[in-house]
Amino acid sequence: MFKPVRWKTFPQDFLRIQAGFLVFGFAIAMMIRANLGTSAWAVLEVAFSNLTGLTPGTWSILVGFGVLTLALALKEKIGWGTLANILFIGPWEDLGLWLVPSVKDNLPVQAAMLMVAVVMMGMASAIYIGVDAGAGPRDSLMLAIKRSTGWSIRRARITIEILVVVIGWLLDGPVGIGTVIFALLIGNFVQWGFKLLHVNPHREEETVAAESAGGVAD
Repeated sequence: MFKPVRWKTFPQDFLRIQAGFLVFGFAIAMMIRANLGTSAWAVLEVAFSNLTGLTPGTWSILVGFGVLTLALALKEKIGWGTLANILFIGPWEDLGLWLVPSVKDNLPVQAAMLMVAVVMMGMASAIYIGVDAGAGPRDSLMLAIKRSTGWSIRRARITIEILVVVIGWLLDGPVGIGTVIFALLIGNFVQWGFKLLHVNPHREEETVAAESAGGVAD
């Protein structure tokens, strides 16, 4: 159930994946601070944060482990990058939330922040997926559902994210026009990041990044 570690390239792989997580975490923080709505999972994590007082980054870790448990129960293969995804994106997100000011009642600035965040997230996804160290926990769950149900990746992705957004919305999470914009654009920017950085992971992970990350957009 665990992908082997490529020890010869591990130091540079670790630095590269950390760069991707840093950019990804700051992108989530920027979306939150734009106050126009966030990605599906951030909606849920901010809702939990508001209810408990724990930071969104902390909830990113907790939710990540919960999702990973479901993926493992469905016998999905994971790698060290899966665990690193859970452990490091949350702290980078919290650092971003500490550094990036909240913007309200200034639509041009909010819209710019949202678009920059979407571009950053697309680039970050290409960076850390290109390391080929295992899918993140949320993508692992999606792959597990695809394999166990026979659904397409797109259907599995859409179902999961709709469910997550609905739960987050019911818990008063930050659903807004930005949530829709993110869903429509993120796949395109992930593909752009792949081309720009010449990322060509093996077929399964390429499908996860290029097709499923943009599944809502297609």
